[in-house]
This record gives sequence, C-alpha cells and structure tokens, in this order.
Amino acid sequence: MMVLAAGTAAALIGCTSPRAQPSPGGQTSEAGKAPIPTDTHSDGSISISTDASGHRLSLIQTARPDLPVVPGGPPSHITHLDCSGKNVALTIDDGVSAEVVSAYIDFARATGIRLTFFVTGSYPSWTQHQDKLRPFVDSGQIQLANHTWTHPDLTRCSDHRVETELARCEKFLINTFGVTGKPFVRPPYGDRNSRVDAVAASLGYTSMTTWYGTLGDSGLITEAVLLDLAKKWIRPHAVLLGHANHPPVTHLYGPIIDIIRDRHLQTVTLDDAWYGAEGRNRDVGPSQRGA
Repeated sequence: MMVLAAGTAAALIGCTSPRAQPSPGGQTSEAGKAPIPTDTHSDGSISISTDASGHRLSLIQTARPDLPVVPGGPPSHITHLDCSGKNVALTIDDGVSAEVVSAYIDFARATGIRLTFFVTGSYPSWTQHQDKLRPFVDSGQIQLANHTWTHPDLTRCSDHRVETELARCEKFLINTFGVTGKPFVRPPYGDRNSRVDAVAASLGYTSMTTWYGTLGDSGLITEAVLLDLAKKWIRPHAVLLGHANHPPVTHLYGPIIDIIRDRHLQTVTLDDAWYGAEGRNRDVGPSQRGA
C-alpha cells in the first residue's frame, strides 16, 4: 500500500494490505512517449480528436440512454447490469495518473461515451482535473462513485476505519464536485465481507459494485494484453473494470470504440442502468458542502 503523505499514513492505521497499489509517480513512467494529440476549441478548452496511437475518435452517443427505472433500485451486490438491451457499463477505478484521468475525460468528450469513475479520493488527479471533469458530472455523462480514500483492503480494516475511508471519500466528492457517490461503492481489490457490507450500508453505500470483466490495467500491462481483454469482456450487460493508472489504455480508445460500435453496444453509467432516463439527482445542495 502506498503512502501519499503523513495524513494518508495516519489514515491507514488499523487496516493494512499485502498488495501494492501503483504510486502516483507512475504517471511519469512512460516519459519520452509522444504526447496525446489535442484540439483547442474556441472557448479555450482542449480535447483529444485521436487516441494516443493516432486512431481517430468519433461521436457514437449523443444523449442519455432512454432506459426504464428498475423497480427496487440497484441490488446489494452488482457484477453485471440487469437492464434489458445491449448496454455495457465502463467503470474506471483509482486515478493514480492525472494524465490518464484527463485522457478519459477527453475520450468522453470526443465520443459521447458514458463512464462511471470509482474515485480514490486521496489521489491528486481528481482535484487537478476538477474544473475539466465537473461539466460532465453535472450533465450525468460521467458518474462519480466511492472507491475509498486511500485504497486499503477493507476486510483488514476495523469498522471505524472502514467508515472513515468511505466517509472521507464521500466528503471529498461532495466538497469537490457537489455530488454524493451513494449508493455505489467499489471495495479495493474487490475484497468484501458481510461486516464491510454492513458498515458501508450504514453510511448509505448499499450497493457493493464489483465487476463482470476487467481490462487488467490496475498495474502496467502491454497494449496487446489490454486489447485482448477488451475484446473478451466488452459485451452486453457487462460491468467492465478499468483503471486510470497507466498510459496504455489511452492508446486504445479508438479500438475500444470500434468494439463498442461493431457489437452495437450502448454505454451506460450505473445511474442510467438503475435509475432510468431521468437518472438520479446527485446534487447534495450547498448546505452539505464544506461540512
């Protein structure tokens, strides 16, 4: 488990993990590669028109999916979508790399795809790209959910530490983006048990969200391996797990769009899938911010 700063070290007391999490320094591990191509718009904003390998990106979705509300709402444990149709949920964890977070936002801008970010709140990338991300959060094209504050194995944490990890990330989402992440939480490494579930539910995080398939890119892998996994797991009703940690995925946005288009899939956020065409109002209002 990485230690971001003294405050993060204090947060880890009582819950340790034997598995390493990529360091925020990983965003510079690909130094020397060509920068991601960008377009500058009349309003001064910048977005990509191709992925980092030069594949041209095109708009494939233009509006919120017209889906019904699922009676009873999202279940207590989510691995796949229950909605009808050829929908896929692209869910992106962590945010170790500010460069990759930025590229995912540009990917959403260029193509109209819908994403759910599971935010690890202590990673600086979310604050660094607050202004760039906020319009997509406000429109509902990108949804934010809880992936804890420091990414520990929650099954190794005390009840108090589980509560602190989730509550601190929730406070960050409220104060930085004005939204709640509830009810969706992804436990780091997918590790959960009945005790962790109960503590999370007591805070309003009633839907533990794991996954159906993964891009395998929590750590650095080759583009070839990542693309093979994308071809395997991008399919109807899948909750797909990706990570905003390392650059290879930014070289594959074009092929990923090709897979989605060729399979006639529609990307959805978790809100789209369970709360329907109107989505869920995540705005917490000014009274809860800064608390």
